Amino acid sequence: MIVLGLNAYHGDSSACVLRDGELLAAAEEERFRRVKHWAGFPSEAIGYCLREAGVSLADVDHVAVNQDSTANLGRKLALLVSSRPEVSLIVDRIRNKRARAGVMEELERAFPGARIRARLHHVEHHEAHLASAFFASGFENASAVSVDGFGDFASAAWGTGSRTGLRMEGKVYFPHSLGVFYEALTQYLGFPHYGDEYKVMGLAPYGRPAYLEQMRRIVRLLEDGTFRLDLAFFRHHKEKIDYQWANGAPSVGALYSDALVDLLGPARAPSEPLEPSHHDIAHSVQAMYEEAFFHLLRSLQAKHGTDTLTVAGGCAMNSVANGKVYGQTRFRKMYVQPAAGDAGGAVGAAMVVSRSLAEGGIRPIRTAYWGPSFPHDACARALEQRSADLQTNGCRVEAIEDEAKLCARVADAIAAGAVVGWFQDRMEWGPRALGNRSILADPRRADMKALLNAKIKRRESFRPFAPSILREAVPDWFEVDDDVPFMTQVYPIRAEKRPLIPAVTHVDGSGRLQTVTREQNPRYYRLIEAFHLLTSVPILLNTSFNESEPVVCTPEQALDCFVRTRMDVLVLGDIVVSRAA
Repeated sequence: MIVLGLNAYHGDSSACVLRDGELLAAAEEERFRRVKHWAGFPSEAIGYCLREAGVSLADVDHVAVNQDSTANLGRKLALLVSSRPEVSLIVDRIRNKRARAGVMEELERAFPGARIRARLHHVEHHEAHLASAFFASGFENASAVSVDGFGDFASAAWGTGSRTGLRMEGKVYFPHSLGVFYEALTQYLGFPHYGDEYKVMGLAPYGRPAYLEQMRRIVRLLEDGTFRLDLAFFRHHKEKIDYQWANGAPSVGALYSDALVDLLGPARAPSEPLEPSHHDIAHSVQAMYEEAFFHLLRSLQAKHGTDTLTVAGGCAMNSVANGKVYGQTRFRKMYVQPAAGDAGGAVGAAMVVSRSLAEGGIRPIRTAYWGPSFPHDACARALEQRSADLQTNGCRVEAIEDEAKLCARVADAIAAGAVVGWFQDRMEWGPRALGNRSILADPRRADMKALLNAKIKRRESFRPFAPSILREAVPDWFEVDDDVPFMTQVYPIRAEKRPLIPAVTHVDGSGRLQTVTREQNPRYYRLIEAFHLLTSVPILLNTSFNESEPVVCTPEQALDCFVRTRMDVLVLGDIVVSRAA
């Protein structure tokens, strides 16, 4: 049975294909359209997933979408009667639901002449999130949690997963939302773009919880483990908040009200410098989110009695909070899937449909490498097309077919201070570069963060870079020994190790690690191993292969990024391109 899963008409649009419960391909539309967080209908991602799976639309039995406009109707009507929001807000939501209902028509337009016999299924937003984590985890039983902005009129959901399936127990409904709280304060701090919440998370360690009491006025914790917003500080429940995507780029209007400015002081404009007060507000926002998140988790752990947890939803990308789960709760095993946000809803919706209609279970997701790959010939053609640019830059091109020699050569270059673009095999699924579309550097150099920002990234100085580490070395370098294959948790680096790897040690002594095993990514493991032999450090600095754009997908995009930046070395499969010193 072939199931096509979709996240459509929303930021991070995506597609996937499952065959008999096994994931064959998954990708976000942004990687093909080259617009960050691309919203709309993911036709390019659909085309890729079908090709990778070796099927056509005619072979697809079911199409699953992670949205169901019939969900939570009672709650919607109750809000309409009680709060009487602006008519424009109601009309906007109706139009959005109608757009999502036209999935089959969009498929026909995107693939003219294709025979489509598939049945369409709408899966409630948070059910898709819960499924994307629990079914992918391989756990026999777990507490399952989904937390985000909003989806199908809810902002959080929880329940249990077991061999018999998922059982949803409760939800937090519109207009209360931890995701909206974090997004509104992100906007207030002068980070206006869709998806900028990670900047607040990176800024938080530079401050103190000086505004935590104000945050506790904004978010109130309830005895049942849930939370409520003081709606005086927000606009989304009464007014139409602009949510649109011009040329695919999503944007959200201001979510906070004047009352928030009265509480915290003037909002920061994006062009204004960051002051100590902004650091303190960011710290307090993160602390408040963690209070509410752990309040919910402790309630569920006490109720369920399990020590196993799965987490999904956009807030599951808060890797700092994820890294504190074991210390703040009694959970001892956790799974966060690589595309925990809305993109991952495509996989969750497909899993729900696959499991409900076919015998057998869902194959666990152990890696994140579900995107396109490119053979040696494709890389060679891309190099040939840019040969004039490479000559102008004094580049040397060399093919090294022996993997051991290739990894030794690249490890030596990194140890000597080179910044390396590493392009290998299938592209990652989710927002993190995990060793196939990565920029790599030496974590030992205290100046490497500044060098990377000068050469390539050009991003805020407070944002950290991540360490990729050999799995068996984790207990020697981090205070928590855990599997983190998808870079979804931040853990404290051991105090005595921090001076050895300053480029990946955040200001609070932590690191958002990626654990690497030989089974998950043999070539990347071998490269880190080679660097370890040279330096006695089993870690590489790993950041996404991009420059103010989505992560590169094709060899041509990798070459374009290499040529227009000051990257020192590019490795396309077995081909090494070295820039003149």
